[in-house]
Amino acid sequence: MTDQARPVPTLLEWMGGMPALTRLLETFYAKVPSDPLLAPVFAGMSPKHVEHVAAFLGEVLGGPTTYTESFGGHGNMLRRHVGRGITEQQRARFMHLLLESADEIGIANDPEFRSAFVAYLEWGTRLAVVNSQPEAKVGFDAPMPKWGWGETKGPYIP
Repeated sequence: MTDQARPVPTLLEWMGGMPALTRLLETFYAKVPSDPLLAPVFAGMSPKHVEHVAAFLGEVLGGPTTYTESFGGHGNMLRRHVGRGITEQQRARFMHLLLESADEIGIANDPEFRSAFVAYLEWGTRLAVVNSQPEAKVGFDAPMPKWGWGETKGPYIP
């Protein structure tokens, strides 16, 4: 097989598949209970939280459609954030701890992967902040995001 015939891996494949994503989330969520900004956001977190978030992110990053098939798709994830009042400081801390965890466990750190991965995390966390506010008009019928090696989603129009 020549280089031209090789399929481009998904972001999930590039980072090491579901085992790497699950390890990343386990590492991250182990830090959350002792973090003063994030602990309140995740208080009462389900024991299945890591599994559900891994299924969601895995699907977004090009993996199987487990979250849509088993947990209700993007609309269900949006419902999880409604009314939570997530602050910009909490969002930024989430990003910091998640990327710190990625470095800690050796998730791919090449510029191409990290820029695509961070682009999704920035988009998704900012959307979570917007949709978590009391006055938010949430589009529960929004399709499941699919993120690749250079995605943009256009302007947010409430």
